[in-house]
Amino acid sequence: MDLILLFKAAVMGVVEGLTEFLPISSTGHLILAGSLLGFNDDKMKVFDIAIQTGAIVAVIIVYWQRLRETMAGLGSDAKAQRFAINVAIGFVPAVVLGLLFGKAIKAHLFTPIVVASTFIIGGFIILWAERRTAVATRVETVDDMTRLDALKVGLVQCLAMIPGTSRSGATIIGGMLLGLSRKCATDYSFFLAIPTLVGAGLYSLYKERALLSAADIPLFGVGLLFSFLSAWVCVRWLLRYISTHTFVVFAWYRIAFGIVVLITAYSGLVTWAD
Repeated sequence: MDLILLFKAAVMGVVEGLTEFLPISSTGHLILAGSLLGFNDDKMKVFDIAIQTGAIVAVIIVYWQRLRETMAGLGSDAKAQRFAINVAIGFVPAVVLGLLFGKAIKAHLFTPIVVASTFIIGGFIILWAERRTAVATRVETVDDMTRLDALKVGLVQCLAMIPGTSRSGATIIGGMLLGLSRKCATDYSFFLAIPTLVGAGLYSLYKERALLSAADIPLFGVGLLFSFLSAWVCVRWLLRYISTHTFVVFAWYRIAFGIVVLITAYSGLVTWAD
């Protein structure tokens, strides 16, 4: 296996892990990083989706106690059943809309210019949302969520099908606008990521299996490992961060980064490949 290729896989894994759960779009960053590294053919697009599983393993470990309690109580505990149902309800819209429109979106919107534009738009939405959510919240914890709350957040998650939007950003900021506390919206976003990203990864691997071979195992293994390690650090940090901070800093990051990409693209300083 080419060591340069493995190095690129490690870089992409770190990018995925550090950006998956922050409101800055992992898909957008992977598209841009892949463009710079020349890591953007059809096989690499499958790689980008598959390594999300590594980041999800980090979430499972961080929330293992809650997940274990839920699985143990599914047969008799009403709270565990309600929680599992709410996660399932939030997951369904992404499945339906993903199957209907996923192919068209990937064909037309997975470009650096679209990513940069949605970075900027999303940044301004976060700034607006942080001002709107200065009022008292309606739902404090994931156990207080209703099925309608779960469905609404699941529908908002579908906005992340547009690259550069950010799945975590859509669910966390959208949840806050719907009345969820910052902690509740963040926790539910993490829980919702488990079936969403694992499902997307497995579906992509199955659908594009003809592109893959046993020789790709080291490449995917490196990406998964670095995705897991960086996501584990990021998730633990973010849970501490949101206890005393807003998401405003991420909004300004999105805006600044998006502007840099647009300037470099239109000036010719960087040739961003689709």
